[in-house]
Amino acid sequence: MMEEGLYGLTVGRLNGGDIRFSDHAGSVLLLVNTASECGFTPQYAGLEKLWQTYRDRGLVVIGFPCNQFGGQEPGAAPEIGAFCEKNFGVTFALTEKVDVNGPQAHPVFRFLTEAAPGLLGSKAVKWNFTKFLVDRSGSRVTRFAPTTKPEELAPEIEALLVQQ
Repeated sequence: MMEEGLYGLTVGRLNGGDIRFSDHAGSVLLLVNTASECGFTPQYAGLEKLWQTYRDRGLVVIGFPCNQFGGQEPGAAPEIGAFCEKNFGVTFALTEKVDVNGPQAHPVFRFLTEAAPGLLGSKAVKWNFTKFLVDRSGSRVTRFAPTTKPEELAPEIEALLVQQ
């Protein structure tokens, strides 16, 4: 599975169906583990703004709800989706709830954490709203801390969007 990299992977959508990463080959991807009851939850608004600003130029934003950090994503899919839409106007894709660390970590996060280790080479995702920016080839991955606001990613996104 890792031989194909990210484009060989799929993940279930929050509202049913699948997201196939092969469908996004050639796009710049912003992949974020999210939670509805976290101090960083207002970042949903910034993620949505990035999606609205850059989607026509090739940015794909995908949120991965995760309950591994302080139990801050306790709801089921309908509650998560309603919360994100009602409170932050989220229209970018959300996946089914996933683990990002440990033996049950989703293969997408195994790929991302291997490609872009954190501080001191740690593979673990430290908290909600850790962001991974993937270039158009699907091979270069940059990790950003939960404290990095989505709008701070705009220059990096711009740089990746102009690369072919």
